[in-house]
Amino acid sequence: MADPRPEESAVCYINGMALHHTIDDAKIGMVVGRDVPWLLRSTTTRFPDKTFLVWEPFDGEAASWTYAEFRAQTRRVAAGLSERGVRRGERVLVHLDNCPEFLLAWFACAELGVVAVSTNTGSVQRDVEYFAAHAEVVAAVTSPQYARLVTESAPDLGLLVVTDNDGGAPATTDVEHVPFADLSATDAAPPERDADPMEPLGIQFTSGTTSRPKAVLWTHANAVFGAETNVSHMRLQAEDSTLIFLPLFHTNAQSYSMLSTLWTGGTVVLQPRFSASRFWDVSIRNQVTWCSTIPFCMKAVLGQPIPESHPYRFWGTAVVVPELTDALGIDTVGWWGMTETITHGIVTAPEHPGARMSIGRPSTAFDIAVRRPDGTPIGPGERGELFIRGVRGVQLFQEYFGNEEATAAAFDDDGWFATGDLIAMDETGEMFFSDRSKDMLKVGGENVAASEVEAVILETGLVSEVAVVGQPHEMLDEVPVAFVIPGPNAGDDLTDAILAACRAQLADFKVPRAVHPVDDFPRSTLEKVAKNELRDSLPTISR
Repeated sequence: MADPRPEESAVCYINGMALHHTIDDAKIGMVVGRDVPWLLRSTTTRFPDKTFLVWEPFDGEAASWTYAEFRAQTRRVAAGLSERGVRRGERVLVHLDNCPEFLLAWFACAELGVVAVSTNTGSVQRDVEYFAAHAEVVAAVTSPQYARLVTESAPDLGLLVVTDNDGGAPATTDVEHVPFADLSATDAAPPERDADPMEPLGIQFTSGTTSRPKAVLWTHANAVFGAETNVSHMRLQAEDSTLIFLPLFHTNAQSYSMLSTLWTGGTVVLQPRFSASRFWDVSIRNQVTWCSTIPFCMKAVLGQPIPESHPYRFWGTAVVVPELTDALGIDTVGWWGMTETITHGIVTAPEHPGARMSIGRPSTAFDIAVRRPDGTPIGPGERGELFIRGVRGVQLFQEYFGNEEATAAAFDDDGWFATGDLIAMDETGEMFFSDRSKDMLKVGGENVAASEVEAVILETGLVSEVAVVGQPHEMLDEVPVAFVIPGPNAGDDLTDAILAACRAQLADFKVPRAVHPVDDFPRSTLEKVAKNELRDSLPTISR
């Protein structure tokens, strides 16, 4: 592969000012000789008897692992996979809700040089079929509740490994499988391999403007670079512990929370999912000092009785939220990032949080540019599209796996990655998330491509045209709704038929909350649907 770096060091310009130089060999130097197994081994050497992972299930028994115990079990799981034929360079589907087995499987794959394909457990069969086929997985690790879905979606798997629980609750399945516990029932060591920072590590599927998600491929260097950069952004220390309730199959929990904690030698407290009623008990009992959260979770926690004292010192909240500082006495850290950036490209400094709703200023880890449509940099009071640049496979993702065309289209000739996000800047240089120039929705932290939902609705043959937009929602930010022009085959049950098709073909969070039949759409130039007018016609949903 050709070196993706520009030939010369680059300078970030915003409002005509040079902000920093970042594209240089120093970024590659940070990861030479380092990979994820190196990181786990290095931290374990420093803190062998310290608790790395605390498991707080809603059902079933709680458990904990020291760094030494976790690494030892990870290596046994890796050896178990190897003994069953999984080889370096192959891909393994990890279709699990938050649980210790997710982390053990993920690190075991890293130990072997195998790519962990972590997928959204809210996906329907159509999605899982696509994930498995596109990534060409040879094996899968899942839990009883998803075992049949996985086998029916990927019938040619060479190996199916199933846990003995669903998010902590004991469970079984009648699908033929290898029990997860059997993987670590070996005295063998995994095959040795030299650390290769640029070796593929993991794939996450992320929605974009196309109707099918793209497979974002991270290298080991991406993970190592992201871990260290996260720590510098959040000023984390070995004494810190984090509560993870956001899904591990996403970048937020996987990189921001888990990898950064591993870098420092801190402690991860893991829950199956978010629970407002359990939040304070788990946090206080485990002396959690920080967590990454989303608006829905923040609002739900603030709706619970707030203890007089608690151990938190900050929350990562995507934007600066002074109300949390007032209510809880903690700092809030604003940030912007995406699956393709591994870490935060824009971030606030904890010591100087900035204005309300700010996402911060450019991280020194990247080149950042915010441009007008004509390509010139924005000025104070303006907004433009955000572009980001870094070394591919180190600062930025390596590629969209199996999609050379999409990879090539994502970068311009100078190596800038077009994010599709619109950013505004105030008079002081503070940055604020404004909108998505790409046709994307953000539903409770999940990315939803309007085009994917529209394609499913058009496939029904019941409408002649469809436009999916986001309706503001008090807890989830926004939810999808569909405006449709009925076709000649539409009946009185049009809405029910469309929703039934969407429920069968889409994950729950992608299903429209409402269908609005209309005679025509508002149009802009070239007869393009004016989706902004459709969005503006919708009231905010309170719950």
